[in-house]
Amino acid sequence: MTAAALLAARGLDVVVLEQRMTTSDEPKAISIDDEALRVYQQAGIADAVMRIMVPGTGTQYFDSDNKPLFHARAAVPYRLGYPFKNPFAQPDLERVLLSALHDHPNVDVHFGTEVTGVEQDRDRATISTTDGDVVARYALGCDGGRSTMRELFGVTMSGRSYPDVWLVVDTLGDFHTERFGMHHGDPERPHVIVPGLGGRCRYEFRLFSGEGEPTDTPSFELIERLLRRYRAIPPEQVERAVNYRFNAVVADDWQVGRCFLLGDAAHMMPPFAGQGLNSGIRDAANLSWKIADVLDGRLHESSLRSYQSERSPHVVATVRASERLGRVVMTTSPRLARRRDELVGAALATSEGRTFFEEMRYRPVQQFTDGLVVSGPNVGVPVGQPRAFDTIDQRIGLLDQSLGHGWALVGVDVTSEEDWANVSVVAALFNATAACVPVDEILPRLQQRVLIDVDGGLNREFDCYRGRFVLLRPDHFVAAAWYPQDTAQVTDVLRTWAPDFQTSHSESLGKA
Repeated sequence: MTAAALLAARGLDVVVLEQRMTTSDEPKAISIDDEALRVYQQAGIADAVMRIMVPGTGTQYFDSDNKPLFHARAAVPYRLGYPFKNPFAQPDLERVLLSALHDHPNVDVHFGTEVTGVEQDRDRATISTTDGDVVARYALGCDGGRSTMRELFGVTMSGRSYPDVWLVVDTLGDFHTERFGMHHGDPERPHVIVPGLGGRCRYEFRLFSGEGEPTDTPSFELIERLLRRYRAIPPEQVERAVNYRFNAVVADDWQVGRCFLLGDAAHMMPPFAGQGLNSGIRDAANLSWKIADVLDGRLHESSLRSYQSERSPHVVATVRASERLGRVVMTTSPRLARRRDELVGAALATSEGRTFFEEMRYRPVQQFTDGLVVSGPNVGVPVGQPRAFDTIDQRIGLLDQSLGHGWALVGVDVTSEEDWANVSVVAALFNATAACVPVDEILPRLQQRVLIDVDGGLNREFDCYRGRFVLLRPDHFVAAAWYPQDTAQVTDVLRTWAPDFQTSHSESLGKA
């Protein structure tokens, strides 16, 4: 539903087909990060999502003796405008998303509808369902790890499934009041505890031989025994309990013609980095604006091929990071656990090590080297969302509130009227919001939006672009950065992304 909310917010007509009769009541995913909240800001629902979560928590890691090792909670102030780690209950998020979709007259949601087939031609995709056919320009398969869309197209996945079996128990009436998750690296019983709102709490325990298989329904006796060290649990306070194995797999093809795979349909990973749902939200953020720009005539349809080339490398890196974190934190070897404690302890004794662990620098960062980017330094990276004073709106707010959720053209210490006149063609190509950022504290004499630093954050974000223009994509990644004297050259590259260039180029090749 995240992809539907983003597409609807950009004014597109959207049809949602859901096999279940209503939203899920299973609390599967339990953590939203700062990137995901910034995406929900694009959809206009960040405030509603914030109301259903515990904002700004972290994770306390415990050693093999169950003593605190370190507390990871990311850096403050928040670079993206939102806290890094935020526990929630998935049923609550789905209800927020459904409510948002109902607020859009351009969205139709069909529950109890099963997809049975997909056919496509050069202009349309026809989705066959148990309730009839749906014809659309594009079809997005956001249908989970057992994706029907992936199966219909015969898309294979690469990676592995782990033999380890884990028990996850979601409980009610819990007494935990900690505003952080707890990862216990006890080799005798690795386990995780994540307190939530309203007395909800998730427990995850590594199971050993004879304690259960993924196909088994966990016995209440097992649940009671494993939770005993923390709490008494009556049966009615067990909201959900399942055994499962982790998958670390990525689809080989994320796009088949006019159809795309997103989220668990495209990739699955161990939960130790808390990035499964968040990776799916990044997929939706990457693809939705591109589809909107193709349909609005700003981008050529071939631009959609950048979806996999941009997202897949980061997903692969995140899957591997999740695997490494699981092997290190959740080892069942006493020798390896002791060695882990020693190495992490030694690292924490240094400022660099403390920063790495406590600010969660081990999380892979998205950076595009292929796709809709013009090669150059500090390109293909996301710009943060610091606070700034906006001279047009006459207020202090987050960066995205001033630049909007479309394209933006920022001149960093570019004050020449002539330079801005020359670059106007770039703004016109993408209908970009233009703004000047005066890092050197020289107020430009320009009749346009100027964003002024108020707490150091804006200058930190744009300092490396001094004297350059910066073209920001709707997902807030830097598409290009160049000095004014290179405007003509960069403009020529940017024109190749447009439909009229692709058409005229094809025609000229045909005539040749």
